[in-house]
Amino acid sequence: QVHLGESGGGLVQAGDSLRLSCAVSEDIFKKYHLGWLRQAPGKEREFIGRISKWDGTATYTDSLKGRFTIYGDSVESIMYLQMDNLKPEDTALYYCAATTIDWANPDYRGQGTQVTVSS
Repeated sequence: QVHLGESGGGLVQAGDSLRLSCAVSEDIFKKYHLGWLRQAPGKEREFIGRISKWDGTATYTDSLKGRFTIYGDSVESIMYLQMDNLKPEDTALYYCAATTIDWANPDYRGQGTQVTVSS
């Protein structure tokens, strides 16, 4: 059973925008905090941000505030990651995840979608 599935990755140029989608099973959407992680080649996995299961508010890692926006559609059970003014250093495999508390070891994680930003 697939609980989380990402889509929307691709090859873009620096300065472009891209929106990733994460289809979430309805049960997971209601019970867990949902968020996005990324991992660039040769680097550790990085937490991007999350939306709260309680009220849908979003929080972000400081370095990405202002360029990345996370929001959810509870009717469709989809979470989005809007990325603006993309930079080559944003190149990574992007994952959506669900957890009760620990983003380092989320309860559920998708397979990832690749985003490549050319200079």
